[in-house]
This record gives sequence, structure tokens and C-alpha cells, in this order.
Amino acid sequence: MKKTPFTDLHISLGAKMHEFAGYTMPIEYSGIIDEHLTVCHAVGVFDVSHMGEFWVKGANALEFIQQITSNDASVLTVGKAQYTCFPNDRGGIVDDLLVYRYEDEKYLLVVNAGNMEKDWDWCVSHNTVGAVLENASDNMAQLAVQGPKANEVLQRLTPVDLSTIPYYSFVTGEFAGCKDVIISNTGYTGAGGFELYFYPGYAMTIWNALFEAGKPEGIKPVGLGARDTLRLEMCFCLYGNELDDTTSPIEAGLGWITKFPEGKEFINRAELERQKREGVSRTLCAFEMIDKGIPRHGYEIVDAEGHPVGVVTSGTMSPVLKKGIGMGYVKPALAHAGTELYINVRNKMLKAETVKGPFRK
Repeated sequence: MKKTPFTDLHISLGAKMHEFAGYTMPIEYSGIIDEHLTVCHAVGVFDVSHMGEFWVKGANALEFIQQITSNDASVLTVGKAQYTCFPNDRGGIVDDLLVYRYEDEKYLLVVNAGNMEKDWDWCVSHNTVGAVLENASDNMAQLAVQGPKANEVLQRLTPVDLSTIPYYSFVTGEFAGCKDVIISNTGYTGAGGFELYFYPGYAMTIWNALFEAGKPEGIKPVGLGARDTLRLEMCFCLYGNELDDTTSPIEAGLGWITKFPEGKEFINRAELERQKREGVSRTLCAFEMIDKGIPRHGYEIVDAEGHPVGVVTSGTMSPVLKKGIGMGYVKPALAHAGTELYINVRNKMLKAETVKGPFRK
């Protein structure tokens, strides 16, 4: 399995390790609930160096991105980022990703670790305009420093004024004495904070500086387990759960990242325009358990008579709400907040109710 620059450190700290997207990654340290609440109330650090990073450069960089992604990248100015997806030619999604406009003719695409090879092949095979593509994934490490106290910890380590970096914006500057660090405000936890992209050779310098600076705030390392529960409380989609090759961004409630400006002829535009205009046969909803029980990925969603009406894509016991929560696809008529549903948990019909996300306000 692949390693990140921090793998040996995770093991030495006693993290519970597991294979994820071909990497050996920390799932938890002190426990998912403790780590989750640390991020909600203080500051936690995630190793997300397994994510993929592709540079897109040259005079045709924007044209390439416009053709291959669903959002309108033409609105990005240097220092801005956007959430988007790669639509496939069958109405589904190759992957969801972030696009950073780094320079006028230079963009950074940040893709999911589990889809890195698939995404790279997709980009290369659909590069009909001669954009310059570079897979920089092995030459870039990333830490996500998240939580309400993250900014004050990070500010001690950089001359960059973090208060001047709005949501979905970034700067490149010095951090912990290391040059050319991308400091990005695009968090996946809903708890505030920044992501740091840097050369792998800086890894231990940055890690040690963070944990020294964050001692007064009780900074802790956090694993992928709490990352999943945090994103679920915010109703953020996860590829392989809410999104895959068969689910469209319209079904997933991502119409807001699916734009149709004149001149943007992206992959499968016509079908996604039709879905947005005419509607879809299923849609993603959020729900809370009324009966005691924990919904899990793949569990059946049924009506009061036991008829199947959908499937759970993600579910957990919410550390903040202290009740079962989840997301799943159902018929659009059943997705309205306040609708009664049942989750088939080991052949028991447990009552749930649809809600307007996110779960954690």
C-alpha cells in the first residue's frame, strides 16, 4: 500500500490504521466521537495527503476545464476556488472535485484519492484542446486544520493575514518557515479552518509546528472516521456513497454546481439540462431517526406498508445530535422535510423523518 509523508508518524502515535484508496490511512486515534467533538469545539488536524492533484496549464487550460466540468470556471479569478464535478456521458459522475485558479493560465484540480487514476485517465482522454496536464499527486502533501480555534493556531505560524481569505479562496505564502504553501479555505467539515498544500519534504516541519502552536487549544490528530461523521452532519456528499457513475448532480441536489452558460459545451450537458428542466425520478434527502437505531449505507428505505422507496447512502450516530442520521435517495415526493419514512434495519422497520440539512447548524 502507498504511504503519505505522515504514515509512520500515525503508527507511532497509535492510530488505528486501515487501507483506504490504496493508502494505509489513520481511521481514528482517541476515538471517532472524541475526535469529532474536538473539531466541533477546538481544532483537529487531518492528514489528507492521499488526495490527487492535477495541474492544468497553458492558453487552453480554461477551455479544457469548461469542457470537462459541470460548474462555470470562467467566473473564477486568481485566488478563487469552486466545487464542481466531472459528468460522464451516461448522466452520472466520474468524480467530484475542487478547481483552484492559481494563475491566469494555471489551474489546480483536487480529486478524490480513490478516483485518482480514473480521473487522470478521464482528463487525458478528453483533452482535445491541447491543455498541458501534470499529475502532481506524488509531489504534494496536504493537511486539513479544522475547527473554530484553527485560525488562531494557524495565524501564529504565517505572516499571511488569514482573515483576508474568504470561503472558497486561497493564497500561496510562507507557513512555519516553509515557502510556497497553498493556504486554502475550502473545508469539508463545516467547522472552519484551512487546508495546507505543500511539498512532502516540508511534512514534519509543518506537522511539528502545528502541534506545538496548538497546545493551548488542545489540538489533536483526527482520522478519516471523524472526517466522515463531520461531513455527514453537514450533508456534504461523498463519492462512492451519495455520488457515483450512475448518480447525476441533479439527483444529488448539486444543481448549484451544474451551470449552463452560453458557449459552455461540457460532457452530457443536454441530458443534465433536461433533468434540471423536467425533474428526476429520485432525489437525495436527509433524515433523522425517530426510533432508536443507526442507518447504514445500503439499508433499504421503505414506506409505512413496507414497500421499498429508496436506499440509504450514508448513515451514522451523530456525535452532536446523539441520534441516528443519514442521507439517501427517494422519490422526489417523499423528500420534503417532515415526511415519515422507515429504515429497514436488520428486518426491523425503524421510523425516521426527512429534514432540511445540514444536521449541524
